Amino acid sequence: MEYHSVLPNVCISCSVCLCMLVQTAECCGYPISIFFIVVNEFCERFSYYGMRAVLVLYFRYFLLWDDDLATSIYHAFVALCYLTPILGAIIADSWLGKFKTIIYLSIVYAIGQVTMAISTIHDITDANRDGTPDNFTFHIALSMLGLILIALGTGGIKPCVAAFGGDQFQEHQSRQLNTFFSVFYLCINAGSLLSTLITPVLRVVFIAGSGMYVKTDPEGNIMWSVCKCIGFAIKNRFRHRSSSYPKREHWMDWANEKYDKLLIAQIKMVLKVLFLYIPLPMFWTLFDQKGSRWTLQATTMSGDFVSILISTVNPILILTLVPIMDRLIFPLIQKCGLNFSPLKRMTVGMLFAAMAFVSAALVQIEIDKTLPNFPSSSESQLKVVNTYSTTLNVTISPNEHLLIESFGSSADYVTFDHQDITVSLNTNPVITKAFSLIKGGRQTLIIPSDPTVMRDFVLRHGEQWCEFSRKFGFGASYTFLIPSTVFSDDCESITEVEDMKPNSVHMALQIPQYFLITTGEVMFSVTGLQFSYSQAPKNMKSVLQAGWLCTNAVGNIIVLIVAELGKLPKQWAEYLLFASLLVAVSIIFSIMAYFYTYIDPAEIEAQVRKEQGLEPEEMEKETLEMEEKDEDQKNEQGVKQTKI
Repeated sequence: MEYHSVLPNVCISCSVCLCMLVQTAECCGYPISIFFIVVNEFCERFSYYGMRAVLVLYFRYFLLWDDDLATSIYHAFVALCYLTPILGAIIADSWLGKFKTIIYLSIVYAIGQVTMAISTIHDITDANRDGTPDNFTFHIALSMLGLILIALGTGGIKPCVAAFGGDQFQEHQSRQLNTFFSVFYLCINAGSLLSTLITPVLRVVFIAGSGMYVKTDPEGNIMWSVCKCIGFAIKNRFRHRSSSYPKREHWMDWANEKYDKLLIAQIKMVLKVLFLYIPLPMFWTLFDQKGSRWTLQATTMSGDFVSILISTVNPILILTLVPIMDRLIFPLIQKCGLNFSPLKRMTVGMLFAAMAFVSAALVQIEIDKTLPNFPSSSESQLKVVNTYSTTLNVTISPNEHLLIESFGSSADYVTFDHQDITVSLNTNPVITKAFSLIKGGRQTLIIPSDPTVMRDFVLRHGEQWCEFSRKFGFGASYTFLIPSTVFSDDCESITEVEDMKPNSVHMALQIPQYFLITTGEVMFSVTGLQFSYSQAPKNMKSVLQAGWLCTNAVGNIIVLIVAELGKLPKQWAEYLLFASLLVAVSIIFSIMAYFYTYIDPAEIEAQVRKEQGLEPEEMEKETLEMEEKDEDQKNEQGVKQTKI
């Protein structure tokens, strides 16, 4: 069976024609397959960021880890997510191809998310149903397994999705290709606003577009080939280190004896960009603390609706700033005659991130003014609560005197530099009792209504019951005193003692730092994605994308080291340290960018091929490919005419 196109003298099989029509179909100048890719990325990113947004809180309040350990494990996970792209690039380029790699590792990803969700169900090990897991080891092991699977899944597909999207564009769609990376980044952040119930349904959209994709076959283990070529060049250069051997233009030229000149030229292009990546991890060191240090900072602040706004402010700002920058700010700068190149944008993005941490430091200084004075590791603190019917004069050895009203408490926690204390009450007769306090902790001593007898009161939902409500402030801690007459006065006799005052610094103060870091992200990350793709040889785009993502991994490792080893006494000082380091790094990067020369990888590859000289068979093959390309464009025009 044959299909005859509207163009004369063109006859091709029906199946081939349908495939060609599907793969060249466009909408608004973009390949239709692109829309399936960005929708998939939209959903995948929500799955990742939705989990990551509460991860440090899960560590802190479910697994009961301290701030530094929660921060360290959080950044270790993020670092792993940005190291596994190397594995994904190898699998895609040498074995499965980008499409199958995305599909298979997405399955691993989904299993990891399910495992992580199961680890949060405390009832699995809560045999006595007291609300606390009985076996934390089980939950920790399950959550770590889930995080490893998620890291393999999300990291493995990272270098493939952006490069796979770029593969869908033809040469005549260069303008759309440049816009694609902004749209792609928009979808990454828009995904974090999507409901978790809708996400699993929409993830199948990527598979639904299978027939429309341009799927390039794996081109061999390019990563391994690159490593072997670099290794041979270094080894060969070391062998010929004597001054009797003539110098070569580039150290990679020492691989000429064994490897193809085209491969060497491609590696030179990749190394040139990778050298430029060296200062970049410091940006990610600051940026990814949004999900750790900044989240923990928010837990010491007040706010109801604003707490929801803060959790979504980054993606909302991304959705707003990306089109504004892409369509208004950058074109306006260009019209003013300023050369605002991609590398200059990235430098400005770094400076915005540094300013964000200065803003975070100023907020932290305000928070520190309101925080209670906690005991040091060698001190103990005690608050005394009086449920006795009269005011009590309490003496705590050696010379601490407290006057506490009935159903009242000491004004604040009393700090002791020793553990063993003796408490005396001026009752008749005088009651004295010894206690041992916990070092580095806070405790509350409750004096019952009859100091000689301890009574337990149980509230039951039987014939007698009453309802008591109290709105708690963020960060506050209370002790409620319930007398035996609680049912007779409809809970009116319940007395509260405020152990810790609620947070008073509002979360709205975090908005400026989020605005600054997001502006930096738009200028740095979106531009970096586009720059990496444009400067990479065609067969090494996944490799360079993996290299770009590895800068994020190194940045998170830096946070991990500082969190575990730095131990700065004040959090605001740590913020200023990171801001200062990024300013210094941005200066270094701007100098490196000044000497960088932008390249056209396709032009360099063509020049190398020309210098090598093509065999007649290769010339014929190249000519045939050009003819087929021209024929495809003619067929595409014919299809458009038919639609009209």
